[in-house]
Amino acid sequence: MPSWSIRSVYERSSLHRGVTEEVAEPELRSAYEHCRNITRKYAKTFYLATRFLPHDKQRSIFAIYGLCRFLDNLVDEAEDLIADNSVKQQQVDQTLLEWKEKLRRTYAGDQSDNLILFAFSDVLRRHDISISLPIELIDGVAMDLTKNRYETFGELYDYSYKVASVVGLMISEVFGYEDESTLQHAVDLGIAMQLTNILRDVGEDLLRDRIYLPAEDLRKFGVTEEDLFQHRLSESFRELMRFQIARARNYYTSADKGIPMLSQDSQVPVRLARHNYARILDQIEANDYQVFTSRAHLSLTQKMAILPMVWWHTVRS
Repeated sequence: MPSWSIRSVYERSSLHRGVTEEVAEPELRSAYEHCRNITRKYAKTFYLATRFLPHDKQRSIFAIYGLCRFLDNLVDEAEDLIADNSVKQQQVDQTLLEWKEKLRRTYAGDQSDNLILFAFSDVLRRHDISISLPIELIDGVAMDLTKNRYETFGELYDYSYKVASVVGLMISEVFGYEDESTLQHAVDLGIAMQLTNILRDVGEDLLRDRIYLPAEDLRKFGVTEEDLFQHRLSESFRELMRFQIARARNYYTSADKGIPMLSQDSQVPVRLARHNYARILDQIEANDYQVFTSRAHLSLTQKMAILPMVWWHTVRS
């Protein structure tokens, strides 16, 4: 049984400001606070989950997420500039190459004046995170600049691995584990969450001329691209969505096997994030698969309501 109780979890949450304030070095404290603000702004469900980690692990997660979000935003902004003919693809490619070099220098021990890299370098002093992971992330987010259709699920899996699973692999080093097989379950959780994002954001992605749903699946269920752009909520589309939701849930089921393999003080936040993300699929179903004009989400109350269940599962693991 864990040495903490649900009461201590809530107390840990209420003392959240101390996460960064307890860092003695002013510059490092500012760097972590910057990363915390990024996480709080862009990843509300994920941010809520991290609040139940020990402070040192929270800070590390903020730095990793801050880096991932920065790289993702970098590509999103570049895509808009390319569309406006403000920059050329070659310029963006050069920027991404420069960021790969910045990462290599950070791993080599060079101190950066970039707040995110400064915080990330502190994480690297305490956790063994392979440089191949953030490099793969850059390659993954860059795919959105040149690829807006996916023929097969294999292609989509490769994209999802690079933009989501590698993040899971990075933060697994912070969470802590003993059995290497834990990492495959972390990969599966990343795939499950990315598939959930894709299903939730079908309508938003269409506005950017992006279709992540594999073309082979569209054909299988008799759904055309025109059907998607016309927002046709047909029975064929519903069947397609049921298939995609079942696929995502299979990956969540695999991910569940890895959570008890993590350090015990990391299990509550991972379970909380996993279940709240998976419940977005429930919301899509409750909305009759209307993902064209509405975006499934959970309120803060709904997210917190499952905490007793999450805590109980952790106690019993």
